[in-house]
Amino acid sequence: MSPKPLLRTLTAAAAACSLGLTSGFAYADLFAISNSGTQISGAEIKDVFTGEKQVAGSTKLIPVDNGAVQEAFLSTALKMDSARYKTIWTKKSFREGMNAPAMKSGDTEVLDFVRKTPGAVGYVSSQPSGVNIIQKY
Repeated sequence: MSPKPLLRTLTAAAAACSLGLTSGFAYADLFAISNSGTQISGAEIKDVFTGEKQVAGSTKLIPVDNGAVQEAFLSTALKMDSARYKTIWTKKSFREGMNAPAMKSGDTEVLDFVRKTPGAVGYVSSQPSGVNIIQKY
């Protein structure tokens, strides 16, 4: 086999393995969290992340997505895939002028944001401290 077809075959195999590993990887635990001054229930998580619940008491809720574990959270907590989630927020953007949750790169950024921001609600893949744990998945 010449080098070019071999390189294409190896590249395709590596891509297939990479896709299989990332899409099939399951996290042992996911924690829905909120700022220590924000009280919501586990039953309200889906409504918060789909824009249906925007206020808790007198506090405006600010959901934040975790890019490192978003797929796992969407399938586990919200029972949907990323395409459905994006569609929901696209419609809300046009119909209601709402913005999708901000995306943070991982647990550290989400925890920092939630700790500092009244009304913030997020999710992480490791046992957090300094925040309310709303639900463990």
